[in-house]
Amino acid sequence: METYIIILLCMASFFAGFVDAVVGGGGLIQTPVALILLPNFPVSSITGSLKIPGISGTSVAAFQYLKNVTMNWKLLAVMAFFSCGFAFLGSELLTLVSNDFMKPLLFGILILLAIYTFMKKDFGLQQVKQLSDRKIILLGILISSIIGFYDGFIGPGTGSFLVVAFITILGFDFLHASANAKMVNLASNLGSITLFVLKGKIIWAIAIPMAFCNAFGGWLGAKTAIKKGNGFIRIFFLIVVIGTLIRFGYDVF
Repeated sequence: METYIIILLCMASFFAGFVDAVVGGGGLIQTPVALILLPNFPVSSITGSLKIPGISGTSVAAFQYLKNVTMNWKLLAVMAFFSCGFAFLGSELLTLVSNDFMKPLLFGILILLAIYTFMKKDFGLQQVKQLSDRKIILLGILISSIIGFYDGFIGPGTGSFLVVAFITILGFDFLHASANAKMVNLASNLGSITLFVLKGKIIWAIAIPMAFCNAFGGWLGAKTAIKKGNGFIRIFFLIVVIGTLIRFGYDVF
């Protein structure tokens, strides 16, 4: 493989790790770059390979959050279990079918999400808990199952969708949503990686160097998010959602 291709992939992976640590959606950066630079590789191989830097950056970011943000460990344990299992199933399906039919649906959802976040100025700026512990667990199972499957099947934007779910459904603020989302995303990445390794889909020549760059980006992004707080994360979130809209809009139209 050409050296310049690996360098470009590593640059994309670093920025993806930073973005993903702040608000999720790092896959929306490195996935299209990899698809453009590696046109002769199967999509499943590229997706599987990008899970390695994905889990690397997410792990580093999660560790930074663990030192500074309170986690709901009971909820996370349940969500991690379902997220991992359903991501495995999603990745299995990815090796068998095309996922293009999902893009128009996601495009519509992201438009509504961008409008809602922009119009609702207090969205994710404070933590609101109005649900019983039992209801939070049940909703957590539903969220982690659906988004975990999505992560294994499609992937890009998983972190952002998890952040939104933690805020709108479970009542977290942006900082706590980002922190807890990292742990669930870690589990879904693990489920997908297990499947792709078993099927021999990982391109290790790009996966390993990208993993180091993504980890550094994740470390820097998490520290920045913790330092800047909810307001910064909200603005960053809007930027990522708009970028996601442009990406999916290009794919759809």
